[in-house]
Amino acid sequence: MNRLEKYKQFIDYFSEHMPVAETELAYDSPYQLLVAVILSAQCTDKRVNMITPSFFQYFPTVESLAVASQDAVFDQIKSCSYPNNKAKNLLGMAKTLTEEFGGIVPDTVDALQKLPGVGRKTANVIASVVFHQPAMAVDTHVFRVANRIGLTLNAKTVLESEKQLVKYLPASVIPDAHHWLILHGRYVCKARKPLCEECGIQHICVYFSTHNK
Repeated sequence: MNRLEKYKQFIDYFSEHMPVAETELAYDSPYQLLVAVILSAQCTDKRVNMITPSFFQYFPTVESLAVASQDAVFDQIKSCSYPNNKAKNLLGMAKTLTEEFGGIVPDTVDALQKLPGVGRKTANVIASVVFHQPAMAVDTHVFRVANRIGLTLNAKTVLESEKQLVKYLPASVIPDAHHWLILHGRYVCKARKPLCEECGIQHICVYFSTHNK
C-alpha cells in the first residue's frame, strides 16, 4: 500500500465512523475557545471544562480579562497545570487582543501567534475550529497517532508532522482530520497501551503490523 492509498483509506474510515468530529472543549465564542485552548496545554479537556464556566462568569469578555489582576486569574485556574504561567499568558493575550486587535480574535495563524501564550498549535486550533481553515494543529496525540499509523514518516518534530499531514490531506478534510487523530489517540490509540484489538484501521497501521505478528 502506497502513501496516497493509506491516506485515502484513513479518510474513508473516519468519514464513515466519525462523520462529526469536534473539539471536546466547551466554548461559546472565539474568545472562550482561545482561553480554553491556552488552558488545555498539558491539561485534560475534562479539567479545562470544569474550570471555564466559573472563569467566564468572572471574565465574560476579553476586555474584562484584560483589566484583571494576575492573582484573580490565578485563583480561577489554580486547579489546572502550570497556573502561574497560564495566568500570565491569559492576561497578556487579553491585553494584546484588546489593544492591537480591537478585542476581536484574528483569523490567521500568523496574527494569532502574536498573542502571548499562543504558539503554532494553539493558533492552528483556533484557525481550524473557529474559522474552518485548513490548519493542522499537531499536539502529542496527533504526533503519536500519525506516526504510529504511518501517515507521517520520520517526523522528528510537530512541525515536520504538520507539514506532512497538510501535504497529503485534502484541504477540505484537514479540520476534521485534526479531531480524528486527537480522538483516536485519546480513546483508542493510547500512549502507553494502544487498544489495537478495538481499532478499525489495523489494516493500514504500521504499528499494528509490526507489533501484532
